[in-house]
Amino acid sequence: QVQLVESGGGLVQSGGSLRLSCTTSGGTFSSNAIGWFRQVPGKEREFVATITWSAGWTYYADSVKGRFTISRDNAKNTVYLQMNSLKPEDTAVYYCAAVSASSWPPLEYDYWGQGTQVTVSS
Repeated sequence: QVQLVESGGGLVQSGGSLRLSCTTSGGTFSSNAIGWFRQVPGKEREFVATITWSAGWTYYADSVKGRFTISRDNAKNTVYLQMNSLKPEDTAVYYCAAVSASSWPPLEYDYWGQGTQVTVSS
């Protein structure tokens, strides 16, 4: 059973920073990339950023470019999302997801974590 576990969420003031982690484990699933998404109640899930395990290719949503940085530590099976200059509109539950397909950027993801809450106060 493939598992993705997010951590690092919390409450931060506007302009502050947080770093989210996504650690993968279990199963024989071989993922090509890990993506971060976010969702606010009542709204559709929104893509944030994605990174490939091998070459470290990255791709970001326009709304977070220049503020968020995605990175990975292959030895730890962990992907990070460094979030700087946070805004109240960044408030959401953040999910990480794994995809095996090699298309770039990935369109659909195969496995999802449970999410971690990020709240940015004004």
